Amino acid sequence: MTHINSIRGLDPAAGFAASCQQCPIRYRAVCAYCEEDELTRLEAVKYYRSFQPGQVIVWAGDRLDFVASVVAGVASLTQTLEDGRTQMVGLLLPSDFLGRPGRDLAAHTVTAVTDIQLCCFRREPFERLLRDVPHIASRLLEMTLDELDAAREWLVLLGRKTAREKIASLLVGLARREALARKNTAVGQIELELPLTREAMADYLGVTLETVSRQISALRREGLIELAGKRRLIVRDVQALLDQSGDDNDGGLLI
Repeated sequence: MTHINSIRGLDPAAGFAASCQQCPIRYRAVCAYCEEDELTRLEAVKYYRSFQPGQVIVWAGDRLDFVASVVAGVASLTQTLEDGRTQMVGLLLPSDFLGRPGRDLAAHTVTAVTDIQLCCFRREPFERLLRDVPHIASRLLEMTLDELDAAREWLVLLGRKTAREKIASLLVGLARREALARKNTAVGQIELELPLTREAMADYLGVTLETVSRQISALRREGLIELAGKRRLIVRDVQALLDQSGDDNDGGLLI
């Protein structure tokens, strides 16, 4: 790969500095619990890579010699069957972790959906840090367990939920992630950028494009969401949208 950004560690157009202390995902990423001296060790071994929409970050089965946190942007995880059929199986959003310590081959194809910036660590130095810095290991375990919970939720979504519930669940999950990014825990109305086209949403949710368009139009007519552009969307009331998701309203994250 040649998409390495080395201008003071990060693309200036991204709008944030390369310093860990100033990083927009500082308290949500794998480094969230690190102390000053631990951040210094991370700073010494990190580098940044940037990708444009549609660029493949890694192909399934290829060697992945780094792990990374998503600083900005969105990537998709896809799996391809032997006959060429492809299924999107996940999304990587800001603060999510790419790669798996101890495994050097990528399990899925990872593709940039939007412009994306990754904070990367070479695998071997990062694995040494995992052994030496308990704060990194404990945070990575926590994130892995959260990902497992989200995967189980997704099984329910794909297997049991109606089309309306699927759309509502996806939008609520994105709204909550946006709220966390803004450090806003009292979510009411929130504006967000949809990371997926309607075609990609249909693929991800296991429904047709027509169904996605129909359900979004219905939610808009009912005043639960407002379209503020081609990909910009306002969730008028996250709780009201959650009521449409089929979940038990326990406040848990949906994705």
